[in-house]
Amino acid sequence: MASDTYKTIKSSARGLYKDRGSRFISLAYPVTGQDEIKGILDTIRRDYHDARHHCYAYMLGHDRLTWRINDDGEPSGTAGKPILGQINSAGLTNILVVVIRYFGGTLLGTSGLINAYRTATADALNNSQIIEKSLHAYYELKFPYSSMNDIMKIIKDEDAGQSAQDFGLECCLVIDVRASGSDAVINRLSRVDGLNYRYLETK
Repeated sequence: MASDTYKTIKSSARGLYKDRGSRFISLAYPVTGQDEIKGILDTIRRDYHDARHHCYAYMLGHDRLTWRINDDGEPSGTAGKPILGQINSAGLTNILVVVIRYFGGTLLGTSGLINAYRTATADALNNSQIIEKSLHAYYELKFPYSSMNDIMKIIKDEDAGQSAQDFGLECCLVIDVRASGSDAVINRLSRVDGLNYRYLETK
């Protein structure tokens, strides 16, 4: 089975690189989706509105298949690509790195820019706390009150998370379990009288 863990950063971090008057401020953020990324980018552009460039790269998903780079006016391949390269070198995902450039009046050339964006990103990542997280599978459970004790015992035994509880005419709740052990948990739950379950997502 493929690994059900991935590496990301625990919280936002900052780095800095200077070269011939230009300042490259790097900001790294843990993220989970593109809407969140858009909000962060909008805030950065507003907070650093006087900067020449706001270049970035991000990687999303435990399988590391969703990514994007943006050079924001720098020569093609000199900013977003080296930022992403550092993310890949560290094996990280669910991360956004933005490098803000204040132009110092001296052109750095292609190799100088690549080095600047790469080094600034590396500094932010070096200042980050890298953590390993596990994938969790989410299921919606519906069952009669008569099955409550059996369900809750299994949830406790399996150390499953709970959310979105609704105890109306019938009981409904969302649980999450580590993806690698989800089949065993669902197998136990499916033997409880009156239980109906629906897979929601893995994240």
